[in-house]
Amino acid sequence: MLAYVRLEVRRTLRDVGFVIGGIAMPVMMYLLFTNLGESDGSWRTASMVGMAAYGAVGSALNTGGAVAEDRATGWLRQLRVTPMSPRAVVTGRALTGAVTVLPAIVAVLAAGGLVNGVRLALWQWAAVTLLLWLGSLPFTLLGLGNGYRLTGPATGVVNMVCNLGLAVIGGLWFPIALFPHWLRTLSAYTPTRRFAQLGTAVAEGHGPALGAIIVLTMWLLAFGSYAVLSYRRRAGTI
Repeated sequence: MLAYVRLEVRRTLRDVGFVIGGIAMPVMMYLLFTNLGESDGSWRTASMVGMAAYGAVGSALNTGGAVAEDRATGWLRQLRVTPMSPRAVVTGRALTGAVTVLPAIVAVLAAGGLVNGVRLALWQWAAVTLLLWLGSLPFTLLGLGNGYRLTGPATGVVNMVCNLGLAVIGGLWFPIALFPHWLRTLSAYTPTRRFAQLGTAVAEGHGPALGAIIVLTMWLLAFGSYAVLSYRRRAGTI
């Protein structure tokens, strides 16, 4: 499975579309949102974490698009004749997504520190990076579920809708305080808001809230089950 993961990571990082959409776009959006008009240091820090989370979600979901392409080219059919079980195939793809989200996270954090002057302690930079990296796994599994279940074009559309919808409702683009009460209530149950809270809590100098960890874990189990079931459903048609 490790050889499979190495192969998929190399394929992903060589994709120009992934580099532009998954890494460059979140950085540009972060710099744009925080340098139009006046913005204080707290907003630049919060937006940095939010945009790093947004980039991680987009990169994680991108794994599903690659799966849909593999189905079209027959690559998944070849995997079916290997000793790898469905769970191992899904796990390998999830590990690939976990590796490829790191460049997006690091790029946005670097923009915050080097361009926008965000100042955190060394342990905070490391903890934010680690928590966003680990917390992106549910979104990788969501993308995989879509990629195994849907056609290539449909996967791209659904992943884009998931990315934009979850980013906006989860408060990755705009402060939650600007939302109406009903939307703030809904946002509390989204995986993206809880995902971003892992990083913002550390940036503010304290550990992640237990509620954020519990909600994100529930989404991890739900999306993981969805990915495995989608793969098994497609097994007979790959």
